[in-house]
Amino acid sequence: MTDEEGNTPDRPDDADDAAPSGRGDVADEGARSADTDGPTEAPQPEHDRGPDSGDDDRIPVGVAESRRKSEGRPRPRPGTRAADPNQNIVTRFRTAQSGPLLFIRETLYSALAVAAVGFLLFAISGVWPPMVAVESGSMEPEMYRGDLIFVTEEHRFTPDYAYEDTGVVTIDIGTEEGYRSFGGNGSVIIYDPPTRVGSPIIHRAHFYVEEGENWYDRADPAYMNADDCDQLRNCPAPHSGFITKGDANGQYDQATDIAGPVRPEWIRGSARLRIPYLGHIRLELAGLVAG
Repeated sequence: MTDEEGNTPDRPDDADDAAPSGRGDVADEGARSADTDGPTEAPQPEHDRGPDSGDDDRIPVGVAESRRKSEGRPRPRPGTRAADPNQNIVTRFRTAQSGPLLFIRETLYSALAVAAVGFLLFAISGVWPPMVAVESGSMEPEMYRGDLIFVTEEHRFTPDYAYEDTGVVTIDIGTEEGYRSFGGNGSVIIYDPPTRVGSPIIHRAHFYVEEGENWYDRADPAYMNADDCDQLRNCPAPHSGFITKGDANGQYDQATDIAGPVRPEWIRGSARLRIPYLGHIRLELAGLVAG
């Protein structure tokens, strides 16, 4: 092929009259296809798409659903952890750091701790309740109003020389054997006569009388206000039981008719340990309930 002057135009050395191996046809076809379809855009990588791209149909279903839920979920306050809605109620209860679940959990734990201590004391003492509050000064100076007294079943921690099978050591036996409790000889017992209205009585057991016994001659005259059995209340003894007295009182309980001779079945336990002041809490609560 020549130009108008008959010269053959120069061609690049690498130009060929035909595309090698027919690859030019493929290229041309691809070019025509590209021209026909118009300009194309490289596909956007999935990780570059924002949540607002509107391409939820191209995002896996689980991921899109999780995104929609997280967008509408309130954010936790600073310093707290958001509750995972997929956790079961037990896990949420155990890990709650605020709100009603935390309050319920702490209240329940406190109640369980108190119950555990109560059951432990019951296992040791054998009586319920294992603690009583002193309401008067009748046992001073060994016990004061507002003291809390730990009580055990009368047969527990009691020596073998207690009176018969009652588990109570009277003053006369305690004097002979050297048994002392709360600063004096003999057992301090908690008893509750069936005719009494109010709290049980905490006094020391002095001696035991049999039904019909004239116990005037056995008693200490300093603790009676009578000249003989006929003038002494509960004498002769209307039934068998213990003669008792508060350490700070001037007379026997039976001489003032606080109670008749204390039957063994009236005894709720023996005093073992004094805890100062803690009984005031119980007394105040009892006063609120009664009032």
